[in-house]
Amino acid sequence: MSSLHCWSSLVGLLLCVNFSTQNKTQEVHVTCVVSQRCILPCSFPPSPLKQLLWTRLDSQLLRLTPPDQLTPPSPDDPLSGRVSLFTSTVARGNASLLIADSAPRDRGRYSCSVRTEEGEHRTNVIVRVQAPIRSVSMELSRLSGYEEVKCSVRDVFPSPHVTWSTEPPTFHDLRPVTRKHLEPSGLYELDSRLRTLGGQADLIYICTATSPYGGPAWTASYRHRDVQGFEGKDLTLPCFAPSFLNSDTLSWTFSNSDDPLHILTFSVQSGSGGVTPGSLSADTLREWAGHVELDGYRVQFGDGSLRLMDPDEERHTGRYLCEFNAETSRHTERLEVTISAAGKRSVPEQTSYWWVVGLVVGLLGLALVAMLVYLKIRGGLTKPKSDPEEATELHPVKDSSCAESPLSTGGTNGQSASALT
Repeated sequence: MSSLHCWSSLVGLLLCVNFSTQNKTQEVHVTCVVSQRCILPCSFPPSPLKQLLWTRLDSQLLRLTPPDQLTPPSPDDPLSGRVSLFTSTVARGNASLLIADSAPRDRGRYSCSVRTEEGEHRTNVIVRVQAPIRSVSMELSRLSGYEEVKCSVRDVFPSPHVTWSTEPPTFHDLRPVTRKHLEPSGLYELDSRLRTLGGQADLIYICTATSPYGGPAWTASYRHRDVQGFEGKDLTLPCFAPSFLNSDTLSWTFSNSDDPLHILTFSVQSGSGGVTPGSLSADTLREWAGHVELDGYRVQFGDGSLRLMDPDEERHTGRYLCEFNAETSRHTERLEVTISAAGKRSVPEQTSYWWVVGLVVGLLGLALVAMLVYLKIRGGLTKPKSDPEEATELHPVKDSSCAESPLSTGGTNGQSASALT
């Protein structure tokens, strides 16, 4: 009795294994890109086909019944007119579904059921749709009543994650305000705003956007500068890439009206470029060619500073944009440049300069006068004494005869000598 029970159990197990083999269900994950074609794979062992059925959420998409009887989805289905089969390859075991012009609404679970003379095969396809990040832009805004940097990401799905940082790092707590908007197309627009930190004019603000589906991180960075110059005096417009950016190209544009003018583009990799025509007229091109200079060697090390030669107040005052571009990164420096006429330099600047010169000259004059007075006084105190011979000649002259005669030594001695005689 027990052996009969074991035999029946073994037969049942073999039947279950055979059934599961014939009705094996596979699960595949596919990521479709918005506006592009997407293939949902489904394969089976080649065998005479009885029926092929694609469904989504219990809704029939396509049904193929020999001989080549294809039933399309209903006109109300969002995929109507956008799905098809590779009918020429079905006989070889390829029942993949093609979705044209993918959209976010196409995400979900799809099922492919194939029934052949050898059995039934099922494949479940989990579809997610992505509109990857293509670019991140940054700009300065004052619409909120204060100065802030705005980071924008457009036409993405799903909504990306945005973080902020600065270079050099700061101890301030960065508190951006981020808003996202879902467009009718199913894609997202995202704006993240960060108030600028006062007292740190040369700070680089960095915005980093990443997709929940993975992929490369996109960064945009921004720095604002105010630059002052004078007519006829060469001026350096500074522009430096952040340390993390390995740029491919550098470009400069200028605007003193609504329409920006392209000045130059430089290829960092090839080391070539310069003032290029772009949208400029021949006259404007010649004008910039004689007024700007770029050191291509320094650009390769992140220094894209532009030399503005012999600037003119009217023509060269305005907004300059310097942009370093890489595959997934962009750095922008906005320079508000003011060129003043040579005769309009501020009086305090000239007064301050000549005051220093006058002070130095005055101190040197006082030092010279003091030295002359000192030498004069020292010369009076150290005047040499008269020559001894001249002093002797000025003294009263004694009688030399008396001094030389031995008899004139004294009156008494003379009398004694006379008496003796």
